[in-house]
Amino acid sequence: MSPRPSWSPTRRSLLQTILATGSAPALLLHHHTARAEAAAATAEPLFALGVASGSPRHDRLVLWTRLLREETPLPPAVPVQWELAEEEGFTRVVARGEEVAEADWAHSVHAEPQGLKPDRWYWYRFTAAGQRSAVGRTRTAPAPDAAPGGPLRFVIASCQRWDHGRWAAWREVAAQDNDLVLFLGDYIYESATPAKSDAPRRHMGGVCRTLADYRQRYTQYKRDPQLQAAHAAAPWICTWDDHEVENDYAGNQSEHLEPHFERRRAAAAQAYWEHLPFPKSARPRQADMRIHTHYDWGTLARLITLDDRQWRDPQVCPKPGQGGSNTVKLKDCAELLDPRRTLLGEAQERWLADSWDATRPWNLLAQQTLMARMNWQVPADGPGQYWTDGWDGYPLARQRLLRDLQARRVANTVVLGGDVHANYVADLKLDYDDARAAVLATEFCGTSISSHGMAQERIDKALPFNPHIHLARADQRGYQRFVLGAQQLQAELRTVDRPWDADSTLSTQARFVVEAGRPGAQRA
Repeated sequence: MSPRPSWSPTRRSLLQTILATGSAPALLLHHHTARAEAAAATAEPLFALGVASGSPRHDRLVLWTRLLREETPLPPAVPVQWELAEEEGFTRVVARGEEVAEADWAHSVHAEPQGLKPDRWYWYRFTAAGQRSAVGRTRTAPAPDAAPGGPLRFVIASCQRWDHGRWAAWREVAAQDNDLVLFLGDYIYESATPAKSDAPRRHMGGVCRTLADYRQRYTQYKRDPQLQAAHAAAPWICTWDDHEVENDYAGNQSEHLEPHFERRRAAAAQAYWEHLPFPKSARPRQADMRIHTHYDWGTLARLITLDDRQWRDPQVCPKPGQGGSNTVKLKDCAELLDPRRTLLGEAQERWLADSWDATRPWNLLAQQTLMARMNWQVPADGPGQYWTDGWDGYPLARQRLLRDLQARRVANTVVLGGDVHANYVADLKLDYDDARAAVLATEFCGTSISSHGMAQERIDKALPFNPHIHLARADQRGYQRFVLGAQQLQAELRTVDRPWDADSTLSTQARFVVEAGRPGAQRA
């Protein structure tokens, strides 16, 4: 394994310049002749949306960028060169190639260098039309049969709504030496900023419905310098939730029951792939894009990513005349206990059951939302009240998942989630009404990067009915950071002190550890 790279003066100055100027392209111009230099100096920057990497395997990964020129249109096809080097100065280039950025796919680039060394860091950059991109840092996973050279350091994050705050959390993540960033859904929000909002920044345009709408929204988000810096610092593994398409959608059912919803889904899926470091094999066919997969981090851990939107059954007992979520009492909604209902779809359920790995010390399940039961009703008033969009709306599907986990004797399973705009740390059990029921897995559900949470007072009132939940805080934004070794997982919940300040400091809300062989999180 190559040594963990420190942030060199040049690397640190790159980050500082991106954050100070609000865009990377001022750093990017590269010229071979005086004429090219003069032309490039006056040209509209092509790499205004930054660079990214993702889908890291032991011998390959994905490098991403997107060419953008708004003043004058780009040609239908633009050749883009890429380089991958073993050090930041690019004196030891180990792979290079050329991709064609096509207008049909928003001039996005998804380069896939292969035959790389496992468990080591690399640096990459792009060149097109005389301009050069910022430098990104990435890495490969350890070989599947090899012990990693050190612990796995990763963060989870989700729900970065543009008009709910600035993204100081990403600035901190970018300055760290993380091996991975796991983004667990709601990369964009499809909604319009309310007309009466006094938010310091607003969504461009109205509600996203067409491919042009979704592309415009991603363009706006990806111009953020903190987000660009976080993408350039480490490889990302991504999954989506609802707002990449529409709030609370389920398969081909819209929250507002709009006709031909599959067309909107197809536009959203295309824009999603165009703007994130997925391989070419994941390019969507109409609305269908496979994002569930698994990654092996050497002999240490298996990381499984799920898709809980594309194949789910519609939510039961919705509000009159609508689809989408509701909060309902179990006694008023018997359909909640229909054993045929699924959140993942039957095929993905079977795939997950076969994907658990009993040979590695840890299994990490990266999915979209809170898995632990959250009952909002005093037990004396009935059998429970639940929100139908998350796992509580599909309780028997959750039970099947946990039974499969138990049957395959998978040790040290940690479920990672987002969606609910709150930090939760919880035990996962088959029977939440039995205090003596075995704890089967540990859950860390992260709060949002910026999206507003519910009133903390509401959660505080419900916590006495949910003793398996060790922490629940909806009043703070941020991310969660983890260090995973063979014997222990360390978790740190980092929260933003001033959500509308891009330079805000962050604080540690709590620390937890999970010991190998002992399911459940312990306060550190």
